[in-house]
Amino acid sequence: MGLIKEGKLVNDPFKNVSDCETVPAKGPVIVSIDQWMVRRDDLLKRSDLIGIWLKSDEHPETIAGDLAYLSLVALEFPSFRDGRAYSYARLLRDKYVFSGEIRAVGDVLLDQLHFMARSGFDAFEVESEDPLDAYNIAAADYSVWYQQTGDGRLSAAELRGKGIRR
Repeated sequence: MGLIKEGKLVNDPFKNVSDCETVPAKGPVIVSIDQWMVRRDDLLKRSDLIGIWLKSDEHPETIAGDLAYLSLVALEFPSFRDGRAYSYARLLRDKYVFSGEIRAVGDVLLDQLHFMARSGFDAFEVESEDPLDAYNIAAADYSVWYQQTGDGRLSAAELRGKGIRR
């Protein structure tokens, strides 16, 4: 498993403790929504970064008021057929104006990376012997988009309007 961020393979500074009984006293952690609800005050006293893991049936609205305290939201894809995380990423970026890391976790398929990035994800846990190579192959698949999104890329219509052909 490798973590891809900004097109690079990076070391993950966060320890995922979302399935653990205890939360370490130090170091950046990713906690579950249940852990956050129970230990919120103690977690906020920490000087380390905090992330939260949302399962596909856990709506980001439940943490919307706390996003200012979070550095990362990990959105789970339990299977390729469950696309709620796409909607959650858009909500986090557009409605809740979350500027921290939105990480795709779980069943992260390479052929869906473009759509994940377009919907607001900026980090991906990739299951591969060579995660960076797999990511780069997937990233080279598309260069023009028909839909507008918040990632700053121009749509095909906007490119044509500017006289740019690809």
